[in-house]
Amino acid sequence: MSENKSRREFLSQSGKMVTAAALFGATSQVAYAATPGVANCEVKGTMTLDDTHYYLDNVRLETGFDYENGSAAHTRTELQTVEIENGKIVALRDNKSHPDATLPSYDAGGKLMLPAMRDMHIHLDKTFYGGPWRSLNRPAGTTIQDMIKLEQKMLPQLQPYTQERAEKLIDLIQSKGSTVARSHCNIEPVSGLKNLENLQAVLARRQAGFDCEIVAFPQHGLLLSKSEPLMRDAMQAGAHYVGGLDPTNVDGAMEKSLDTMFRIALDYNKGVDIHLHETSPAGVAAVNYMVETVEKTPELKGKLTISHAFALATLNEQQVDTLATRMAAQQITIASTVPIGTLHMPLQQLREKGVFVMTGTDSVIDHWSPFGLGDMLEKANLYAQLYIHPNEQNLSRSLAIATGDVLPLNDKGERVWPKAQDDASFVLVDASCSAEAVARISPRTATFHKGKMVWGSVNV
Repeated sequence: MSENKSRREFLSQSGKMVTAAALFGATSQVAYAATPGVANCEVKGTMTLDDTHYYLDNVRLETGFDYENGSAAHTRTELQTVEIENGKIVALRDNKSHPDATLPSYDAGGKLMLPAMRDMHIHLDKTFYGGPWRSLNRPAGTTIQDMIKLEQKMLPQLQPYTQERAEKLIDLIQSKGSTVARSHCNIEPVSGLKNLENLQAVLARRQAGFDCEIVAFPQHGLLLSKSEPLMRDAMQAGAHYVGGLDPTNVDGAMEKSLDTMFRIALDYNKGVDIHLHETSPAGVAAVNYMVETVEKTPELKGKLTISHAFALATLNEQQVDTLATRMAAQQITIASTVPIGTLHMPLQQLREKGVFVMTGTDSVIDHWSPFGLGDMLEKANLYAQLYIHPNEQNLSRSLAIATGDVLPLNDKGERVWPKAQDDASFVLVDASCSAEAVARISPRTATFHKGKMVWGSVNV
């Protein structure tokens, strides 16, 4: 415990993060390198691979752990050929074994195959990314209400660039190995449904290589901005989730705000994904109220995600255990950006109690935060630094937060991925094993989504 505390304190100081910034969703990002000139990072060009049936040789796959004194000390791997057909992995073969010599073959160059990653909390519809560099000169003491007023002025300026910049953000996160995302999309009187329409247009163009759910997000307050009619319109227009925002600090009526959010979800048979930044007792009350609502409403079981959930950091271990047990029973999900400030989120404890925990980028270079790398492997690395003893097995397990709990090896060291009939969605990484990839945030060389290479290159 003391080791993790010291590590958190160091990361907090080096990242210059403070708990107050959590209100604006900016505690979770840390930039390891600045990008000069423009906000758009350089994304490597992608070669064309249009074949629907092919072999991929020299793929490094994990096969098990070697143990010392009862603990995993090393990860075994071997090179194999993966046969891919119509978006599926149809066979794992001895390396360079090609039963059908007429099929094309490609060479992964010995790179490690890991499951494709999932950026499950991002805002594709509003960003500076792809345009000129801009940092945010936000005065000390800026409140959430101040930020809402700022956004009301800025959104019309950003909207003409929504599609172009969303495309660039998708390029970025694909280059980091993610092919699945959940994007929050502003739904409020200033934007109307325009951001949703723009984002849907982009996702329609990118659907062959990118799956993305949309959360209708009342950024200016569901009640405060009188956005319920627009939210209902968004549900009819195809949004997948009903969003919400700080029901006490923003809407000023916790129960009414949450009841309205849940009622919309029930009326349209949708899920819920709420931004909950509140760290005061009101935040704990909101979490408890949402858990109680799901417990009393069977139709909501498995349909609630609480994003950020910073209030959980204010609870003691026993309180977290009790609440986590109830959350797991109702299949409630936590979406965390793995904050590195003074907040200590009980993410490991939640996972141990069976709560599904996922991660995401949140903002990418926008008016809320200048950070955000779009890299889920970086999030797994932060999780490992903050919450685990970094041995081989624990490091490999930390990858789960980036992949939706899909791992090459199970806890016993048995290979469980990939297997025949799995989607051919994966990333090739310049690493010897999952543990190294997490610890070193290893370079990615190619990203595949359902058999289609969406970024990078392999050898011909």
